[in-house]
Amino acid sequence: QVQLVESGGGLVQAGGSLRLSCAASGRTFSSYTMGWFRQAPGKEREFVSAINWSGSNTYYADSVKGRFTISRDNAKNTVYLQMNSLKPEDTAVYYCAADQNGSFYRRAYAYAYWGQGTQVTVSS
Repeated sequence: QVQLVESGGGLVQAGGSLRLSCAASGRTFSSYTMGWFRQAPGKEREFVSAINWSGSNTYYADSVKGRFTISRDNAKNTVYLQMNSLKPEDTAVYYCAADQNGSFYRRAYAYAYWGQGTQVTVSS
């Protein structure tokens, strides 16, 4: 069982930066692929980024590539999402999720555990 708690969301102007954190409980955190997803009002939840258990492999949606960076600190049971050059279209609730398999990291259904989400609002 893994419990996830996101933090770091807020209101920022276009071009600004935010750093999201996701703190996980459980001693098996280091074995999970971790993902970030987002959901804007009226839209489906979409993949943003993922990182494998060791941090050696990272994956990004095309819409955030070059602007967002995912990382993890297994000693702190925490995964991060550094978001730079934010755009109004990045506005959404951001969720972190944990997947013990890691084969389908772009698919929300592959993740067994989810946080409650943190709101990110980018003003133009």
